[in-house]
Amino acid sequence: MKTKFYSAFLALMTISSSAQSQTGWVGISTPNPHANLDVNGTMKIRQTPVAPALPGYQILAVNLNTGGDFQVAQITPQLISDYVIGQVNTTNGISTSVYAARKTSGLSLINVGVLPSGFRPVNFSTTERKLGLESLFSDTDYTYIVPTHGVYAVGFSFRYGTGLQAALLSSSPGVGILRTRAGASTLIDNRTFNGANLGLLSLTISESSINNLFTFQAGDKISFGITRASVLEVGALGSSISSFYIYKVSN
Repeated sequence: MKTKFYSAFLALMTISSSAQSQTGWVGISTPNPHANLDVNGTMKIRQTPVAPALPGYQILAVNLNTGGDFQVAQITPQLISDYVIGQVNTTNGISTSVYAARKTSGLSLINVGVLPSGFRPVNFSTTERKLGLESLFSDTDYTYIVPTHGVYAVGFSFRYGTGLQAALLSSSPGVGILRTRAGASTLIDNRTFNGANLGLLSLTISESSINNLFTFQAGDKISFGITRASVLEVGALGSSISSFYIYKVSN
């Protein structure tokens, strides 16, 4: 019995010494470890404690290095959240999908050709930008450029001048959101103007908005504008106000 015990002990000592490098690193199934503990094989954990709450805890993840081995590192839960909703600008901490703009003067509707339902985009430009990266918006065709595939929250509002003749409401002008993908344009949402007749002035204050979720693909171009725009008076556009926001909420 003693002989067997000593033999097993010596065998373990031999394995331990042969797997330990000069730096003090220990390898399992490898004679040349590259970390404090280098495991060349699978690993099993029988039991793990349950974290009472996510804040305060780190998450272990593995990264496949170019050499073919997996490097284990800790990451914060916030990094995972940032990855899900898109990359975050390291300068201001804002998701690189976020963009918001507001136009309070010089508003006009751009005629960029035949579009669905007589749609004409508002002449937003990067000078109206309130939040977001300039690279997300094109001053050439007045569109937001979708950076990555995913689900986006979008809001668009438009107030037409200070009033609109009630008779024009029968033509049902309104606000719309247009998506252009691979050269094909589609009106993905629209709302007609809501009005309140002012009686003696025979005018209707017109304002409408869209707030919805949409799935976009990288490279989609999003335009914000008016449907059936031909019935609107150009003179009233100068006193109109419009704004939009867009940001990614999920992959």
